[in-house]
Order: sequence, then structure tokens, then C-alpha cells
Amino acid sequence: MVETVLLVGIAASIFVGFNIGGSSTGIAWGPAVGAGIIRKVTAAALMTIFVFLGGWTVGRNVMDTLSGDIITIEISLAAGVAVLFFIGLGILVANIFGVPVPTSMTTVGAIVGLGLATGTTNFETIGWIVSWWVVTPIIGFWIGATIGRYVYPELNRRFEIKSSEGSLLALDRSGSVPKPALGPNTTSQELGGTVVVLTIGCYMAFSAGASNVPNAVAPLVSSGELGRDPAIIIATVAIGLGGFTIARRTMESVGSELSDIPLLAALIVMLTASTITTALSWIGIPISLVMASVMTIVGLGWGRATRPVTAREAIRGDTDTEISMGALKAEPEDPVSQIGEEESEEALQASDLFNPRAVMKYVSMWIIGPSMSTLLAYGFFTLVPFVN
Repeated sequence: MVETVLLVGIAASIFVGFNIGGSSTGIAWGPAVGAGIIRKVTAAALMTIFVFLGGWTVGRNVMDTLSGDIITIEISLAAGVAVLFFIGLGILVANIFGVPVPTSMTTVGAIVGLGLATGTTNFETIGWIVSWWVVTPIIGFWIGATIGRYVYPELNRRFEIKSSEGSLLALDRSGSVPKPALGPNTTSQELGGTVVVLTIGCYMAFSAGASNVPNAVAPLVSSGELGRDPAIIIATVAIGLGGFTIARRTMESVGSELSDIPLLAALIVMLTASTITTALSWIGIPISLVMASVMTIVGLGWGRATRPVTAREAIRGDTDTEISMGALKAEPEDPVSQIGEEESEEALQASDLFNPRAVMKYVSMWIIGPSMSTLLAYGFFTLVPFVN
């Protein structure tokens, strides 16, 4: 009987990991694939490798929190399977609404529902986690706003990544021993930019593994029926499978609804969001990579758009100056205005940075997702107490 329930639980974990791979691979590698720097298959392979590294190292801290700190008892095998069901349900609902699911928040919500039904919730730990859920969007926004307002315009003028025709590298056979050399149309700037893009993509994949691998297996690990090492391997395989299959479309379309931003802005968002997520995962906080990414995008655009006014006027909203969210997409050759000066016509005519309605939909899912999983799990474990 135990073996059958465990197999069902592993199947549920694979389903959860598969869907996580489909969404997180697109977020990590969509900009690089869209820029023609890397192929989808290569992106999925790198995603799998670095997800494993993130889950095997930093992810263990998050797994400890999910499997042992949110409630004061061990999660039984049957209860763990039920929790995974509610996580999968949360993913399904998010897919219906067409937004990336806050998987970590949904996972915590399902476990809290179990704790409320059994009277074993560790409210001190929950308070600590939720406080970081409140602080993280603020941190992401203000980091993005600072970069967008004071740093981004100059970076946009100096740093441009272009993908030339032909191979990036070639073998120089002019000497006795072949050695690597730049491709026929490759510049040193292009090579450096490509290395930066790939490095940040790998870093984001590592961060995704640290935060998401525990979501797929922690409810089973808590029961003691599945060890942490094999659990991490199972989650990695499932996430990798999602990356090689359903993530192909995600890598093409990522960011198309929320934001249509250039590669440089995407790299800033990826680096900021990954650093925030990895740091919080290191201290054991289950956090959503999507949360940090979205609010960094919003902050970056807000900061870049408010350059025509002073910081005090921007915060108070006390200005009649035209503020263009499209200024983030100004071309590198467009003139960069000083703080307090109006933007050029070229910048003001750029397309809008983001769709406010899409942003509100994302934020609402951060509230609806964990709330729904908490209520459903609470109702289920109250009505079916023998599963606890």
C-alpha cells in the first residue's frame, strides 16, 4: 500500500516539476533564445544542469523549511500526495489565466492549509515567510527603479548585444596546432556580450532550481519515504523534461504580454531577480522568481520614465511633465537626457514599456494562488482527517 501511494506521489511530483520546467525555462532563457544567441535545445540542456546544481545546494535549505518548519509535525505520505495535488491545481488555474504561477507561494499555502486543519501551524515561521513576500516586490521595484533612473540610459548607449551571421567561434588552423578564434563576422564586443547573456541565463537557472526543486518534492521528503537526494534528481528530471517540451513555446513568447523590453533590460531583470531569489533561498525562504522579475521590470521602467522630473516630484506625482514608459526602449543612439530634462521626441514615441492590466493580473495571482491553495487544503484535510 505504501509503495502504491509513493508511486502516486512521485507521479504528482513529476507533474508539478514538468509544469515548473515549462514556465521557468522560458523565463530564464527566453531573452537569449529570442535574441538568437542560443538554441532552444541548448537552453533546455543548460537549464537542466543548473537547476540540478541549484536544487542540490541552496535548494536543500528551502526543502528543510517546506518539509519541517511550516507545521510542527511531519507531513504523512498520503497528506504529501494531497498537498502536491493542490500545488498542481494551482499551476493549472494559473495556466488557464495565462500567467506564470507563484509555485513557492502556492506550495506554502497548501502546507499551511494542512497545518490549520490539524492545529499544527508554526505561525512564527509563516510570519517570517510572508514578511519576505511583502518586502521582496519592494526590493525588486526599487533596485529596478534606481538602475532605470540613474544607470540604464548610459548602459544602453555603451552596451549593445548583436548577433552577427555565421558561427560565433571558429578554429584557426594557420598554425601547427588549431586554436579557437573569433568567427568570420564576430567582434570582441559580441563575444563578450554573448558570454554575459549565457552566464546570466545559467545563474537564473540555478536560482530557479534553488527555489523550485523543493516545491516539487518537499511534501514527499517530509514523510521520510523519499530521501532528499533521489527527490532532487526526480524533480530535476521532471523540470528538464518540461524545458525540452512545453517550454519551447514559452521561450518564444515570454514577456510578450507583460513587457516588450530589449535584451539589456531583460538581462538586468534576470540578474536582479536571480540574486534576490538565490539570497532568500539560501536562508530557507520559499520565494517566487516570477515575483522578483515582474517588480524589477516595473521598477526599471518607472525609473527610466521618471528621468524628466526630480525624484521628489516623481514620488509625489506632483508634475505636469510628460512621462513616457516607452523611454526604456529608446535606441542606443538616441540622446540621453539629464535628470530633470524632458526626453527627446524619439524616446517619447517609443512603445509602452508594460501593460498595467497585465501587471495587476500577475499581482492578483500572488494573492489568489496561495489563498486558494490554503483554503482548498484546509477544507480537504478538515473533511478527510484520516489522510493527515
